Amino acid sequence: MAIVCGHRFCPQCQQRSASQWLWRQQSKLLPTTYFMVTFTLPYELRPLAASHPRHLYPLMFKVSAQILKDFAAKQNQGELGFTSVLHTHSRQRNLHPHIHILVASGRYDEKKKQWHKGSKNYLFNAFALANVWRARMLDAINQHPSLALPNHLPPKWVVDCRAVGEGLPTLKYLSRYLYRGVLPDKDIINITKDNVTFRYRDGQTNHWKQRTLPTLKFLMLMLQHVLPKGLQRARDYGFLRGNAKAILHQIQCLLLPLLQQLLGIEPLSQPTRTCPCCQHSMRCIGILRPR
Repeated sequence: MAIVCGHRFCPQCQQRSASQWLWRQQSKLLPTTYFMVTFTLPYELRPLAASHPRHLYPLMFKVSAQILKDFAAKQNQGELGFTSVLHTHSRQRNLHPHIHILVASGRYDEKKKQWHKGSKNYLFNAFALANVWRARMLDAINQHPSLALPNHLPPKWVVDCRAVGEGLPTLKYLSRYLYRGVLPDKDIINITKDNVTFRYRDGQTNHWKQRTLPTLKFLMLMLQHVLPKGLQRARDYGFLRGNAKAILHQIQCLLLPLLQQLLGIEPLSQPTRTCPCCQHSMRCIGILRPR
C-alpha cells in the first residue's frame, strides 16, 4: 500500500489533483483560440515576495485580473473568461513569481445574449499590458500597509501575450504549471550525505543541465515555493468563475456546433422514415391527432 501525505505541494500526491482539475476545466472548454498572458514580477521585487508572500501574491492576482477586464471593457463587446495560475519558480528553481493566465478569445454580452468571436492572432498589446502592470502593481504595493518598495526598480516590466491553440492541449499546458510540483522526483539525479543534484532544461538551448546544492540550501530552495496556508494557486474569472455556470452554459449552447466538432462528437442525425412503396426518404409535413 502506497503511503501518501496529501499535502498540496507534494509532487507525488498531486497527480490525482491534476487529473481532477483538468476534468473540471475540460467541462468549461470553448471552441475558440486561447491565449496565454504571463505577468512577471521583476527581479528587484523577489525579496519582497520571499518575505511577504501572503500579501504580495494576492495583489498579483487582483491587479493582473483587473487589467485584463479593463482592456476588454474598452472594446465594449462583453465579458472575458480566463483562468489564472501562480507560478513561483524558474527552471533552476530560483524564486521567480509570475502569473500565467489562459484567456478564451471572445467576449460574451450577457444583456444581448450574444457571443463576439475574437481574433486567432491578437488579444491585447503586450507592451501596453506591461506598462499598466508596472504602474498598478507599484501603486498597489505603495498603498499596502505591510509592503514597501525597494529603492531601485526597472523602468520596464515584462508581460507576454501569445496564442497557444485550441482545445484540450491548452488546458494540459496550463495544468503542468499547476500540479506538477516544484521539482518532480525523476529530475533529482543524485542524493549524498551533503549534496543534492537535480536536472533542469535550459530555456535558451533546450538542453538538460544539472545543479548541485548543499542539502540545507536545497531544502530552503524548495520551501520558498510553498504558498501560505489558504492561498489558492489557481483562480477563475469572468464567465468561467464558479458562480457563472448559467452564463457559461448559455455560451456553450450558442457555440454547440463548434464545441461538438472540437470534442470530436458527431452531431445528432435526424430520424428518417422510408416509404414502403418507392423506398425513398419521407419528409414529415404535419402531425394529425385522432379526435
